[in-house]
Amino acid sequence: MRSEWLAPLLWTLAWRNLWRHTRRTLMILFAFALGVWSMIVIAAISRGSMEQQLDKAILNLTGHVQIHAPGFRDDPVIEHRLTLPPAVESALSGKDVTAWARRVRAPGVIASERESAGITLVGIDPEQERGLSFIATAVTEGRYLDSPEDPGLLLGRKLAERLETGLGRRVVLMSQDVHNQVGDRGFRVVGIFDTQPRQTEEAYVFIGRSTAQQMLKLGGTITEVAVMTGDRDLLEPLLARLRKAAPGLDIEPWTVIEPLLVLTQKITDVILIIWYAIVFAAMSFGLINTLLMAVFERTREFGLFQSLGMPPRHILGQVLVESLILLTLALVLGNLAAWATIAPLMDGIDLSSVAEGMEMIGVAPVIYPAWSVNDLVAANLLVFVLGLAASLYPAWRASRHVPVEALTRV
Repeated sequence: MRSEWLAPLLWTLAWRNLWRHTRRTLMILFAFALGVWSMIVIAAISRGSMEQQLDKAILNLTGHVQIHAPGFRDDPVIEHRLTLPPAVESALSGKDVTAWARRVRAPGVIASERESAGITLVGIDPEQERGLSFIATAVTEGRYLDSPEDPGLLLGRKLAERLETGLGRRVVLMSQDVHNQVGDRGFRVVGIFDTQPRQTEEAYVFIGRSTAQQMLKLGGTITEVAVMTGDRDLLEPLLARLRKAAPGLDIEPWTVIEPLLVLTQKITDVILIIWYAIVFAAMSFGLINTLLMAVFERTREFGLFQSLGMPPRHILGQVLVESLILLTLALVLGNLAAWATIAPLMDGIDLSSVAEGMEMIGVAPVIYPAWSVNDLVAANLLVFVLGLAASLYPAWRASRHVPVEALTRV
C-alpha cells in the first residue's frame, strides 16, 4: 500500500470502526470523560481549599517570614525579646518585601466584670499590620486602633461572648513584665473583630504596641517581626539577606513556623495522586477490554487486510489510532464538563451548614475552587500518554494474527 494514502485510510477506518458499536463507544467515552472530569474538579476544589488554609494561616499573624530572639518560638515569653538591628531594617527595605511589622506578643489573662480567660496579648502598630495580618480588616463593630499609643483594645467576638462583655466596656489585662512582676492595666473595648477560624477570636487580644511596651516595661524592645513578601515560595534570597544582617537572631519562613500546613499540603498532593491512579486504573481496564473486544470481533477483517498486503505494523497503527481518537474525544468532553462545573462555583461553594465541623480541621465555610495549570496538564497528560500505553497490548494482539488462520476463524 502506498504511504501517501495509507494514513488517511487508517484514520477513516479507525473512525468508522469506533462507531460500529455506537452504544459501546458512547459508554466508554462517557466513562473516560467522567474520569477526566473528576480528576480536574476534585483537584480544583482540593487546591482551592488548601490555598485558603495557607492564606488564612499566613494572615493569622504568621506572615511569610518571622524574626525572633533565640528561644522565643520554644518559650514565647518576653524574656526572649530583641532590639531590631539597623542592618535588618535595611534588609527589609528590598523590593521583595511588601509589608513588615514589629510586634509585642506575650501570654496573658483578660478579665471582665464576670469572667476571665487565658489569651495571647499582641501589641501592634495598626498601620504596619495593613496588608500583613487579618486584624486590619477584621473589625466589624466599633473601630480599629489609631496608633501604637492607642489606649483601646480589640476583642474577638467569641471571647467577648465568653467574657459577657462588649463594645465600650472595660476589661483588665494581666501579663508578666520584664521584672517577673504582674503587669496589669485596664482597657476599654474599642473594637470587636470577626475572623476564621473562630478559635482565633478567643486566642488573641490586640492593643497598641507602645501601650504594650509600657505595660510590660519593655522599653523599645519587641518580641517579634513579621514580614510579608510578593511570593511565599520565593523566600530564599530574603532569608539569606536577613540572616547575614542578623546572624544571632532566629529567622525562619512560614514553612518552619507552620509545619502542619506543609504536611497538609503534602497530604493533599498524595491524595490527588492516589485518586488519579484509581481513576486511571479503572479507565485503563475499560479501554483495554473495549479494544480487545473490537480486535476479537474484527479478526477476519485484519486477516483480509494482511492478505491484501497490509503490514502488521499498519494493523497495530490502526488500533492505536482508534485509541487516540477515543482518548482525544474523552479529554475534550472531560475538560469541557470540568470547566462547566467549576466556572459557576468560582464564587464559592457554601458549606456553612457544616461550617462548625469543618472549621475544626481548618476548612473555611466557603471554598473557592482554584484552577492549577499543573493539575490540568498532569491530568490530561496522564490520561493521554498512559492511555496510549495501555492500548499497546490490544494493538499488538491485532498485529500478530496469521492471515490464513484469521480468515478461517469463525
